[in-house]
Amino acid sequence: MAKAVADTQSPAENAAGYVSDQNKVLGFSHMHDSGTGGNPSMGNFPLFVHPGCAEDAYERCHYSTMFRAIHRVEGSANASAGYFRLNLTNHVQAEMTATEHTALYRFTFPGTDMVHVPDDYLGEEASVSVPYSPLILVDLIDLGNTRSIGGIQVYEDEMRIIGEGKYGPSFGIGSYGAFFCADFRGAKPRRSGVFTSNKAMMHPKYLNSLQSGISIPHGSAGAWLQFEPPETNSILARVGVSFMSVDQACQNAEREIADFDFERVHHDARAAWSEKLSAIQVDPVGVPEDMQTTFWSGLYRTLLSPQNYTNENPLWNSSEPYYDSFYCIWDSFRAQHPLLTIVDPKAQTEMVRALIDIYRHDGKLPDCRMSFCKGYTQGGSNADVVIADAFLKNITEGIDWATAYEAVVSDAEVEPKNWGTEGRGNLVSWHELGFIPWNDQDNNGTGPSSRTISRGVEYAYDDFCISLLAAGLGHESDAAKYHGRSANWQNYWNAEQRDIYRDPLGEIVQSHFEGFMQPRLMNGSFRYQNTRSCSPIHQTHSCYYDTALDTYEGSPWLYSFFVPQDMAALVQVMGGRRAFVERLTYFHESGLSYMGNEQGFLPTYQFHYAGRPGLSSYWVHRYIPSQFNASVNGIPGNDDCAMGAFSAFAYMGFFPVAGQDVYLLSPPLFREVRIRARTPGKWAIIRVTNFDPTYEKKYINAAKLNGKTYTRSWISHEFFMKGGLLEFQVGATEGDWGTREEDLPPSYPVRWAQGAGAVYDITQPRV
Repeated sequence: MAKAVADTQSPAENAAGYVSDQNKVLGFSHMHDSGTGGNPSMGNFPLFVHPGCAEDAYERCHYSTMFRAIHRVEGSANASAGYFRLNLTNHVQAEMTATEHTALYRFTFPGTDMVHVPDDYLGEEASVSVPYSPLILVDLIDLGNTRSIGGIQVYEDEMRIIGEGKYGPSFGIGSYGAFFCADFRGAKPRRSGVFTSNKAMMHPKYLNSLQSGISIPHGSAGAWLQFEPPETNSILARVGVSFMSVDQACQNAEREIADFDFERVHHDARAAWSEKLSAIQVDPVGVPEDMQTTFWSGLYRTLLSPQNYTNENPLWNSSEPYYDSFYCIWDSFRAQHPLLTIVDPKAQTEMVRALIDIYRHDGKLPDCRMSFCKGYTQGGSNADVVIADAFLKNITEGIDWATAYEAVVSDAEVEPKNWGTEGRGNLVSWHELGFIPWNDQDNNGTGPSSRTISRGVEYAYDDFCISLLAAGLGHESDAAKYHGRSANWQNYWNAEQRDIYRDPLGEIVQSHFEGFMQPRLMNGSFRYQNTRSCSPIHQTHSCYYDTALDTYEGSPWLYSFFVPQDMAALVQVMGGRRAFVERLTYFHESGLSYMGNEQGFLPTYQFHYAGRPGLSSYWVHRYIPSQFNASVNGIPGNDDCAMGAFSAFAYMGFFPVAGQDVYLLSPPLFREVRIRARTPGKWAIIRVTNFDPTYEKKYINAAKLNGKTYTRSWISHEFFMKGGLLEFQVGATEGDWGTREEDLPPSYPVRWAQGAGAVYDITQPRV
């Protein structure tokens, strides 16, 4: 829950607080959502540190974010698991580490009687030297400046500041309360007070929105403590946080960091991360260091969210785990949750239990949730996929599958009043017509009348995943019904739609590809959306949550590939294997593909379904390390904890088809990868017997599983449950491995009986 870092003044980029740019530092805060896009999230109660104030007058220091922001020392940032350090140009060095609910900071000063500060820092015409007497403030503001009410109080003798506020979520509706308890050690207090905006005062010692005292305006407002010069030239600040109460914030801090021992806390944090990451071992010989960094960084970021807020949920009492920051499941279901299933099954189990408990108390599964608030639903009800994936992969301990099934059926059948924040919309038409009309008249709920294609293909896949869960739980008639609905993607397929666009000279031209997903009207006719709209090369930023077009953050080109439940049928409607490969290759080569969004992950591997797994490997190497690397810009889009999961999978040599017991195989980027299996003492080992560190040999030519020839281009979760040895022999050219019909990944067709309705078979996938 505690994630301490510097917050930078980086508009549209500082969603998680810190950005590696040249913008100024606003302060150091204790709670963040990692890697999200959109508006910044949390960053409540930031600390800011002055080495002293001009003329030793506390009024001469700056307090509001508008005035206090200061440059960092270029190149001084140092980050590792459980630790962050940064030097400011006011000669303050800030170090930070954390436990579960508490951040611990160490601020170090130069120790001279006068401290030189830059001329833009205090607003002076020239640079100034200030008397050495550190002042630390706590601001009630958050990164998004969403605070509505709050309160704060400083206790000078105890060197403690406590406070609270009510804030808004970054991508949703509602509000949440947060509380903190800050204690300081290392120097004697001189004076204290409060501030509003940039005006500081020594009395009163508190601010309160609701009772007597100084009224708190929006924006910066808080409390401060000024200290004598510390004997060791450093001051420790311990900040406990809670979503329950100030008392619980103080208890968290006192329980977790009673000794204020920075080195111990840092050591313990590093050890905890080492234990988490120890689920994976690699042979790094021959792999460049920056590529190793990319892999481990990706795996680390995968483990940052959702956040475990168990015992910190103010909304209801429950014995179940509570996780928050599902931000958003639309982003995470494709790669992050499947990776957690392998490397941290305990946490993934608790997350599934938390989702089910949210359903019990809120009435719907979330698609997006942060800070105890309902987030906006970007596409389908994709928690259905997460739950089905868990069931298929034996994530079962403590899970109430009856309630889980009730929850996913509610998504499929019951339209909520506001399907913009939970569940699905347009369900009457979805059930009766098999698609969401562009001009649908939905009288059962409200939500943005957009994204009919992308919501439709996701609803179809959600229904498919529900069918697998239904079959596994013995609900045979439901399994048939939902499997039938999984074919609704076909209702968006316009076989005559051409790919029309303007060439670099502005001339209207068309490629030779025909057949794309298109919106439909209630009368069944198709409505036109340009096949390239919302791609990186045409109208890139035109398809968001509340915009008018029918795809979300991607083009009809992209969404025309999203039929994971029946890729065999999609290959056929696109003209067969050869035509499918040509089309998918064009998608990647033409600039239509965008790896900065999660929908781009699976198309990288979909060559498998046309018997060309070597081309999947080829495109993995085209994207790594060119777009996934260790540079400042080495993540192609908002991380969402999913970009890291994609790169981690690619480095390990497989990628999940989320919601199915299927992993698509490619050569790992290490000589050997060892993954701790669920069976105690066992490892799932993937080895390249003739590893080529130049990666010229990037195609699997032959494989063995536990010593026996293995020709399938995919593997099931049993490998990661029981362990085993999967060996690849690679070559510089494609061979015939994984190309036979029987070696393709499974598809689950819907077969229609002429004149008699539908005949469904989900127990015998087509392979």
